[in-house]
Amino acid sequence: MKKILLVAAITTFAFGIVGCAQQGTKEAAAPATGDKGAYESALAAAKNEQKKAAAVGGEWRDTGKVLQSAEEAAAKGDYATAKKLADKAAFEGRMGQEQAASQVGVGNPAYLYH
Repeated sequence: MKKILLVAAITTFAFGIVGCAQQGTKEAAAPATGDKGAYESALAAAKNEQKKAAAVGGEWRDTGKVLQSAEEAAAKGDYATAKKLADKAAFEGRMGQEQAASQVGVGNPAYLYH
């Protein structure tokens, strides 16, 4: 029984070392370039949605950070990633507006008043 457990432990250890050694050997993918015009229109839409969400008190915490990351990606020339991030920020803006609208007049939970 001890021999089986020893063999299993050694085998697991050996596979773990091989897996860790191979982890860093993958080549990095070439950066995507994307379309600058599509990114710029997506960024404008995202900023517009962010303003609308802020106007109704529904701006999400990380929307500004996502927009900043999109601008940083665009500055590096990765417009595909920048557009994805701008689209995510626009989505967060729309969802923030919906969330704020759904919570109007809801009030606090009853357990707070007992």
